[in-house]
Amino acid sequence: MILSVSRRCDIPAHFANWFYHRIQEGYVYVRNPFRFHQISHIDLSPDVVDCIVFWSKNPSPMLSRLPELAEYMYYFQFTLNAYGREIEPNLPDLAARIHTFQELAGRLGKQRVLWRYDPVLLTPDYTVSWHRERFSYLAEQLAGYTQTCTFSFPDLYPAMARRAALSGIRPLSGPEKSDLAQSLSAIARSCGLSLNTCAEDIDLSAYRIGHARCIDPFLISRLLGCDLDWKKDGGQRPGCGCAASIDLGIYHTCTHGCVYCYANGPSGPSPARLQAYEETSPLLCSRFTEADQISKPSVKSWKNPQLRLPFLT
Repeated sequence: MILSVSRRCDIPAHFANWFYHRIQEGYVYVRNPFRFHQISHIDLSPDVVDCIVFWSKNPSPMLSRLPELAEYMYYFQFTLNAYGREIEPNLPDLAARIHTFQELAGRLGKQRVLWRYDPVLLTPDYTVSWHRERFSYLAEQLAGYTQTCTFSFPDLYPAMARRAALSGIRPLSGPEKSDLAQSLSAIARSCGLSLNTCAEDIDLSAYRIGHARCIDPFLISRLLGCDLDWKKDGGQRPGCGCAASIDLGIYHTCTHGCVYCYANGPSGPSPARLQAYEETSPLLCSRFTEADQISKPSVKSWKNPQLRLPFLT
């Protein structure tokens, strides 16, 4: 079993203490995002959790307690952009986030901290040339601290369309995508990084750009030193290559305030959900009700001990 922590909200930034408490207790309750009263009781034993994939723009609250995860394999998808506060209003300043990235990679190794330059937005201020300059700066800062970068072009979901329009965000044309892809790829290679897209159906192989698997069973196999009997995540977009996982997050709870966020509604995070947050609760930003139905799905390790691989160091 692979845990996703989380596509639905930034648990490392906002709810790190809750997550560590769940690890201590060895279980968690997760609401179905589409059927609110369906709750799954998930075993968090190291015997069944093969890997934890963290998604964050600011994992600094987790750093002091990383030794508590010594029994688990895990890696980070670290989103690091260079937009201003009109796009990403509630993040630490860029220098602090670069330092966090470098510190995290220094502790875990560069193969376990993956850089996301995501999404690539175009506005009157954030032009193709701006992206070339800022991506080059970030790649130089992160060279030696990661091995790969993943980027994507924005999908303007209905929940974010109005906010995006007010910020001047517009779709990219085909030539703009190709121009940016070629430039970013050349910059990445000059800094020793491979470059991949996330859930994009566009073929950029001519620029030596591949398709990412953000929850990557092949990376996890190399980290564990054994093969995995994994399956593809059928709940994601068609272009997504991720392995199936169990996501511990809950929507409408992220307070970063990014205008391109798909995980909050048009009015931002839910005050009721944020008020329901308790560090020691088995449910994230939620309280039990009489209508809830709790099930305990069977979970197991996907490790295949018959096929050993060299550990990735």
